[in-house]
Amino acid sequence: MTIAKGDKIPDITLKTNGLKGPEDLSTGAFFSGRRVVLFAVPGAFTPGCSNTHMPGFVVNADKLLAKGVEAIGCMAVNDAFVMDAWQKDQNAQAFTMLADGNAEFTRALGMELDASGGGMGLRSKRFALIADDGVVEYLGIDEKGVDASSAETVLEKL
Repeated sequence: MTIAKGDKIPDITLKTNGLKGPEDLSTGAFFSGRRVVLFAVPGAFTPGCSNTHMPGFVVNADKLLAKGVEAIGCMAVNDAFVMDAWQKDQNAQAFTMLADGNAEFTRALGMELDASGGGMGLRSKRFALIADDGVVEYLGIDEKGVDASSAETVLEKL
């Protein structure tokens, strides 16, 4: 079942890159006590994600933070090393990069995307959400393109 508005974000351990390499990060801790925007992509370095989705959030990061967002997370079913390289490539230092290498968080959210036809295996659907203290306020899922999960749409929903 797909997570919905009013649902609590499940507590799953993801990876993020710290000063000494990959570190565990609990989604429970990441979302707790603050307003967070999370956007998820099918894959780091893929054309739509790198040319359209991520750049919208990079350009609008200050506007999101000015509207009371305390953290911006970017999640993909990739490893922490790939997410770190993508963060640097996209000048996305304002974000916490969340590596869901085993798709555990993706599955817990009900956001699985079977991309095996393109040789990419199990991935995350393209989506964005706004959560306050771990409770979903907005969820936008895109089946094609970038609309409901764009930074511009998220800004409108804040």
